[in-house]
Amino acid sequence: MPGRDGETQSAGIGGADVPRWLRPGPLVALVVVLTLLRLVVAASSGLAEDEAYYRLWGLHPATGYYDHPPMIGWWIWLGQWLAGDTALGIRIIGVLSGALGSLALWRTAALLFGRTTAGWTVLLFNATLLIGIGSLIATPDAPSVLFWGLTIWALAELTKGRNANWWLAVGLFAGLGLASKYSVLFLGAGIVLWLLLVPDARRWWRSWQLWAGGALALLIVLPVVLWNADHQWASFYKQFGRAVPHGWTLKYLLEFIGALAGLLNPLIAVLAVIGAARMIRGTLKGEAAAGLLIWTSLPFLAYLVFHSFHARVQGNWPAPLFPALVMMAAVVASAPPQRLARLWRGCAVIAVPLGLAVSLVVYVHAVSPLTGTLARKDPTFQTRGWPEIGAALTDLAGRHDARWIATQAYGLNGQLAFTLRGVLPVEQVTERIRYVMQPDLASETARRPALFVAEARRDPGAEALAARFGKVERVAELVRSVSGVPLETLVVYRVAEPSGDPRDPVYPLP
Repeated sequence: MPGRDGETQSAGIGGADVPRWLRPGPLVALVVVLTLLRLVVAASSGLAEDEAYYRLWGLHPATGYYDHPPMIGWWIWLGQWLAGDTALGIRIIGVLSGALGSLALWRTAALLFGRTTAGWTVLLFNATLLIGIGSLIATPDAPSVLFWGLTIWALAELTKGRNANWWLAVGLFAGLGLASKYSVLFLGAGIVLWLLLVPDARRWWRSWQLWAGGALALLIVLPVVLWNADHQWASFYKQFGRAVPHGWTLKYLLEFIGALAGLLNPLIAVLAVIGAARMIRGTLKGEAAAGLLIWTSLPFLAYLVFHSFHARVQGNWPAPLFPALVMMAAVVASAPPQRLARLWRGCAVIAVPLGLAVSLVVYVHAVSPLTGTLARKDPTFQTRGWPEIGAALTDLAGRHDARWIATQAYGLNGQLAFTLRGVLPVEQVTERIRYVMQPDLASETARRPALFVAEARRDPGAEALAARFGKVERVAELVRSVSGVPLETLVVYRVAEPSGDPRDPVYPLP
């Protein structure tokens, strides 16, 4: 992690003498080892439902999709080009992005607070549970975290070197972030607040590079907007519709706070709270480094709190805030408050092996289950038992002259499409907006008999299927299991003689 020693922007933070174990050499070695370990686990464990679904995006790159902007689809496409249509191919770019993110985070912290804080930032970042475990999973969070972090790095370079050309990098990374997840819009709002409220940053309003960077970000995200315009604004309606309150409650607020602390790593969360208080004081004094972290994080954090007043905040949503939060925690680890200084330093020292150990246990469990008794409460539940299901469906298809597999849920559709790739085509016959990027199933194949597969808890029943197919027969129940422990029951119908195109039903399935 090259670079000259960054000067601290806040008194007492960073320190001139960097402990040996916080220097670039050991940190690079740790990140390399963790990355290699994650690649092994990524190649050896099954896919989660969302990953299997996003795999279809990678097979058919587009400028937009129903659920999210297209970046994760592009990453998977690149990974499949590098490592094939495999679990590793789907995940490889996301895993590598964690290593690149660690490098950028070190440089950012070194510029703003010094090398000691930078070393702690890398350690704590990799000790968070969401990053340590979540970096294995191919979802839009991976690119959004990376490009959010790279944007903050470019702003740190701008703050330190006062070279206006860094605004072009800010625009590039912010635009790529917006092409990853719409929540990066809140980063743009935070940058505007930083420009308005930090005295040292106001100078940039007169810089043409600032406006050029903004134009670059808009240009990058323009294809996503055009895709939405061509598809009845489907993705915008789906995602931005979540922000509209439908009643108010306090029951999700404590859940959000608890999940954030747990996924951050409880010890890191304690340090982050103390560091945030320090950054707020620095912001009120006009310190550029503190203001950069606070103002770029505040809009998104405020939205998440607002959202928790009317709906559940999913655990992965705050992921883009984690680089700033661990940097705040690292500030405390490198220069703890004089009162209870040993306690705060001890929290940091313990947090790193604790987070790495928990991640390691999950890695082992993902590859070779330590227990099968947790069933649906097992975080690796979705990844288990699919090869056996695929073999059973292949046998049923042969015995019942079925030429394709029909589903009604995107998660199951993705899992079966991956499991049966090259064997049988798999089509979700509902929510066709999810699949506008891929070619339709051949009409000749669609008219042939199929196996309709559904989770037992979502079984539409023969009567509902009869609205689409002239012949419906329940032929099997398949149990997905791990180590002999049942995880989920799938019901299988043989359906034939469709009434028109079975993918364009008159009556939706329940």
